[in-house]
Amino acid sequence: MPVAEKKTEASKSFTPYEPAPGEEYMNEQQLAHFRKLLLDWKQDLMEEVDRTVRHLQEDANNYADPADRATQEEGFSLELRTRDRERKLLKKINETLDNIDDDDYGFCEACGVEIGIRRLEARPTATLCVDCKTLAELKEKQLGG
Repeated sequence: MPVAEKKTEASKSFTPYEPAPGEEYMNEQQLAHFRKLLLDWKQDLMEEVDRTVRHLQEDANNYADPADRATQEEGFSLELRTRDRERKLLKKINETLDNIDDDDYGFCEACGVEIGIRRLEARPTATLCVDCKTLAELKEKQLGG
């Protein structure tokens, strides 16, 4: 899974989806599986936000020593950057949940093929199939690198 994924209670109890032979792609059971996966992930991220808020409130000390103060501020800064990445991830999770609600989940935005259950379990917010994602990364590398 992407950014800031720790082994939490929800992710420890993850059970891969096993489609029945001939089962239609992105049927009600599969959509329910991915909805639960996304909601559990969202809950984990929200709990991290709550822990951060408590940590910042409880551990904010006004150290006399500038080195101690700098160390604390750097720790807080790192934690806040992590939460900012998670905030962006929460936005993607909410957009993905909207796609599930709109029956527009599990298909590549670029070419329309099935993204695949295993890829979506690894990255539930994926919007591109492996081939299109690889092509996009190659283009990005050529233009950016």
